[in-house]
Amino acid sequence: MSEKLYTVGKIVNTHGIRGELKIVPETDFPDERFAKGSTLVFFDPQKETTFPVTVESAREHKKMFMIKFKGFENINDVEKYKGWLLKVEEKYLSELSDDEFYYHEIIGCVVFTDEGEKLGIISEILSPGANDVWVVDRESGKPVLIPYIDDVVLEVDVKEKRVKVSLMEGLLD
Repeated sequence: MSEKLYTVGKIVNTHGIRGELKIVPETDFPDERFAKGSTLVFFDPQKETTFPVTVESAREHKKMFMIKFKGFENINDVEKYKGWLLKVEEKYLSELSDDEFYYHEIIGCVVFTDEGEKLGIISEILSPGANDVWVVDRESGKPVLIPYIDDVVLEVDVKEKRVKVSLMEGLLD
């Protein structure tokens, strides 16, 4: 497996005794990523080992997904994967429209104000409700939370890893 891998979820626990895993999604496309027949990759963050798996069934439950993978029939087969990540190979990424981005394209971008001031680097994307919120780590002080809305995010250049924003009153408080 020489392709790049992108995180789409984290295995946080088992669910029941029939081999289901509880997954916290880290993707905007969980219905596509966790669809029956999807090929994903189990990734051990400590040993950095990987192996491919296929989704047998999936259902959403309380903002998490309960997923059963082919070949895993009971809790004993899946217990050892708690804490592992679920990743997808680059070849399975879909084309996005011009105003859509994958998390891995946004995380690591340098954020500048419309006046040219460097704010910091995007470290995380939160999905609390109506719109995503980008967490910008600053060299001095606490992180800034930037809502991904048209009035605030003016330009996104994923090739140059740059984002231009217009700061609304109170964002830096």
